[in-house]
Amino acid sequence: MTDPRPSRADWRKPNLREGFTTGACAAAAAAAATQALVTGQPVAKITIDLPVRPGVTFALARCEFHSEGVTCGVIKDAGDDPDVTHGAEIQATVEWRSAPGIELAGGEGVGVVTKPGLPVEVGEPAINPVPRRMIIQAVLAHAGARLAGRGLKVTISVPNGAAIARQTFNPKLGIIGGISILGTTGIVKPFSQSAYRASIYVELKVAAQNGVQTAVFTTGDRSERYARRRYPALPDLAFLQVGDHMDYALKQARRLKLARVVISTMIGKVSKMAQGRFQTHVSEGSIDHDFLAESVRQLGVDDSLAAQVRGANTAHHVQQLLRRAGVTGLEARLAQQAAEQAGQFIGGAYSVEVLCFDLHGELLAVGQFLPTRKQI
Repeated sequence: MTDPRPSRADWRKPNLREGFTTGACAAAAAAAATQALVTGQPVAKITIDLPVRPGVTFALARCEFHSEGVTCGVIKDAGDDPDVTHGAEIQATVEWRSAPGIELAGGEGVGVVTKPGLPVEVGEPAINPVPRRMIIQAVLAHAGARLAGRGLKVTISVPNGAAIARQTFNPKLGIIGGISILGTTGIVKPFSQSAYRASIYVELKVAAQNGVQTAVFTTGDRSERYARRRYPALPDLAFLQVGDHMDYALKQARRLKLARVVISTMIGKVSKMAQGRFQTHVSEGSIDHDFLAESVRQLGVDDSLAAQVRGANTAHHVQQLLRRAGVTGLEARLAQQAAEQAGQFIGGAYSVEVLCFDLHGELLAVGQFLPTRKQI
C-alpha cells in the first residue's frame, strides 16, 4: 500500500493533474497482452474502460512475445500526486491455459499478504478486489470469442517493486515482497483527502485484526517518534500518522472497537482539540488566541500577560511568553480538556490519553479520559 498522505496540505491546491492507479495500469497491460496473444500482432496502445471513466487509452512501454505468452508493460503516471509508484512499469504476462476461465497471479514485485485485515486473503498476491475485477474484465473484453473453451493465466509484475515497497506502509501491514495493486476508480486524485482517510482506515483495521487494542494517533513524524519513545513495547502496527484527520481516526477506532487511543501531538493541535476541534487543518480554523488567553486567565495571570497571549503569533509563542513569566500549567489544562473532548466526541467508547510534547520531544503534559460503565 502506498502512502498517499503528504505532510503538507497540497491536496487542497486547484488544477492538479490526475493520474492512473496501479490497478488501471495493470488492467491496461493485461488487456494489451491479451490482444497481442490472440491476434499475434504487437500492440502499441490499448483502450480500456475504468470504473469511473470509459474509453481511456494507455501507451505501452513494451510488448514482447516469448514462449510462455506475451508480456506488456505500462508506465504508471500518477499525475501530480506524490506517489512512490509514479514511473514504475506495471507489467502483465498473459498465456494460454487448458482450463477455462481467467487465473490471476502475482509475479515479481507484487507483494504477498501475510496478515489479516486487508481486503485480500492471507497468502494471496496484494491485488485488491476492484483491480482484480478491472483486470479480468479488460482481459475478457479483448479476448472475446477467441477463448473458445480455453482459459488464460494473467501474471502481474512490477520490476523493482520490492524496492519501491520499502517506501510504503506495506511492510508494516504485512505485505511482503512488493507493492500492492490498488485503486477503486482507476483514477489518482492528487493529494486526495479520501485517499488519506482510506489509508488511515486500512492501517487501523489491520492493526485491530492483528490484536492491537491500543492505537497511537500521531500528527506527524516528530510526534510519532516521541510517542514511540514513550511506548517502546507497542508494536509498529499500533502507531498511525493521522495528520489533521483526528476526527476520522477517532471515529474509526470506535467502529473497530479499540480499547484505548493515545493522541501524540504538540501545543497547537492540543489547543484545537481542547475546544473539540478534531479536524485540525488550518483551513478549518487557525489557533484561537482568545481561547488561549482565557485559558491562561484561568491560571491566574494578569491582564497584561493575557493580552500578550491574545496577540501572540503562534501557540508556541504563547508557551514562550508563559515560560518567561514563570507561568506553568497551560499544557496540562489543555491536554486534559482535549482528552475529555475526545471522550465526548466518541461517546465514551474507549479510553483516551493525550500527550503534549514540545518541539524537542519533552513530554509537557498528559491528559486522560476514562469511560464510565454507563458510557460504555
